[in-house]
Amino acid sequence: MARYAIGDIQGCYHSLMHLLERLDFQPGQDTLWLVGDLINRGTGSLAVLRWLYAHQDQVRIVLGNHDLHAIAVAHSIRPPHRFDTLAALFAAEDSRQLLDWLRQQPLMLLENDFAMLHAGLYPQWTLAQARQLAAEVETVLQSPDYVEFLQQMYGNHPVGWDDDLRGVDRLRAITNALTRMRLLDDSGAMEFAFKGEVADIPVGYYPWFKHPARQSAHDPQTILFGHWSALGLYQGQGVVGLDTGCLWGRQLTAYCLETGDFTQVPLDARDRPSGTVGE
Repeated sequence: MARYAIGDIQGCYHSLMHLLERLDFQPGQDTLWLVGDLINRGTGSLAVLRWLYAHQDQVRIVLGNHDLHAIAVAHSIRPPHRFDTLAALFAAEDSRQLLDWLRQQPLMLLENDFAMLHAGLYPQWTLAQARQLAAEVETVLQSPDYVEFLQQMYGNHPVGWDDDLRGVDRLRAITNALTRMRLLDDSGAMEFAFKGEVADIPVGYYPWFKHPARQSAHDPQTILFGHWSALGLYQGQGVVGLDTGCLWGRQLTAYCLETGDFTQVPLDARDRPSGTVGE
């Protein structure tokens, strides 16, 4: 039995199937841990979700910003982005079933040896605190009132965390940290525009995992994350970054939680739509 954590798939169905073949993935024995951004921008979002739904007992998932975007667009809360590749998913007869199942997935996993989230962890939070905060958002997303939350979810404020935050500001700050954040400044203000390489980070900002106030550095679990394709495969103090930019012509990466081994496959050309796609 093995657990494999896999970086951002983003609708790259053929690449995912190639990777599972390379791993000799055994349903019923092995488990996939998926760091979010399962769909959108690749050509196979519908096929990815159908495969995951069919194998849901063998997959552990956290939601990424593209997954939340797809749910919001499906409910006409957000307009489609010009680079979205979600039309086939929305037109499918099982679209509602798949998206309702996706909406039931958590924002964060925490077990004895590993934690998993899509983007980042606010420096002030321990992993146990973050898991409790993620549950606040999950409760709303999985409730009958989820559409009302999605309508208020978008925005860059508040830029920092305060334990006294309440209501939608509190839920938005949690969601932004876990699904969108890469950088923070000394004061703990989150920055959402930067998508580049570490060498190009603006002065005064830190990657969330290198912030001097990071409390989760003292936790025993290793944090698995994605979201930052320009960072690429990354191993640092208690973190493993797995977004290796498959959609952008690089690799899809799996990390064996038992052995620490990495397995990579290149982008399958069938997964990338014609023309340029934005991140």
